[in-house]
Amino acid sequence: MDYIGLFFAGAFLCNAIPHLTAGLRGEVFPTPFAKPRGKGPSSPLINFLWGALNLLVGLALLARYPVAVDFDPAFIAFAAGALAIGLYLSIHFGKVRGDNSAS
Repeated sequence: MDYIGLFFAGAFLCNAIPHLTAGLRGEVFPTPFAKPRGKGPSSPLINFLWGALNLLVGLALLARYPVAVDFDPAFIAFAAGALAIGLYLSIHFGKVRGDNSAS
């Protein structure tokens, strides 16, 4: 169960980054609350709040399942979560924002 928690900690923390930065820069960016969901624009405030929630959940999971930066199974699970969501979202948002090289 620790590895699953760490996987999701990595995913939530990685997902917090684009939403927090978009919100703090005052830019619109898709969120799950947009129409169409995950494709339409959400306000900077919604992005900041969504990013903050992702950050809090990721940190709560890390507090529950602490991990050291080392190449052991726990850190690999954490990194895999960040990489999995990062790869998926980079392809998804590349298509949403019109980047033809996304694939």
